[in-house]
Amino acid sequence: MADRVLEEAWRQRTGGRVAGVDEVGRGPLAGPVIAAAVILPDDRLIGGLADSKALSRKRREEVAVTIHQQAIVCIAAATEAEIDQLNILHASMLAMTRALAGLAEQPAAALIDGNRLPPGLPFPAEAVVKGDAKVSAIAAASIVAKVHRDALMRQHAETWPGYGFERHAGYPTRQHRQALQALGPCPIHRRSFQPVRDLIIEEGRINH
Repeated sequence: MADRVLEEAWRQRTGGRVAGVDEVGRGPLAGPVIAAAVILPDDRLIGGLADSKALSRKRREEVAVTIHQQAIVCIAAATEAEIDQLNILHASMLAMTRALAGLAEQPAAALIDGNRLPPGLPFPAEAVVKGDAKVSAIAAASIVAKVHRDALMRQHAETWPGYGFERHAGYPTRQHRQALQALGPCPIHRRSFQPVRDLIIEEGRINH
């Protein structure tokens, strides 16, 4: 279970509040990459903070509601077009930067899941490998980011039926690859990702 030990160390070092940051959606063939930044409350603990992948959908959604009610949260995105233009790594960094910039309160420091930091942050930051399983604020960010993106992909499933976005959220499952072959890419598919790019180059197929 994630804890607040590293957050507290940074809080003592900087004298201010610490944000946790995570992203979801690097691997899918479709949809945006979503990042969340969360500053947890000082005066209460939020139960259930763990790596979002370790929680059931129902539990994630329950915990996400509590996080939104009790913490300072900002969710941001990098679009499919930005992913294609920048590449997925730089688009993920952009989404994280936007999430931090959008917080109602600027943190004194940020703890960011992974092994890289977005460039040019206006405060100290630390990258934490597997931070969503170690740091409470990062776990909170992972939960709200995943709940938000999954809901968004369910909305896209209504606009673009047949791909199964409501089930796989754009990830390259066998069902998704079969639908992509049958229907061709739709506007939310990432043109720079190989299975999509190959269809466009070889067959010129776009599902408008």
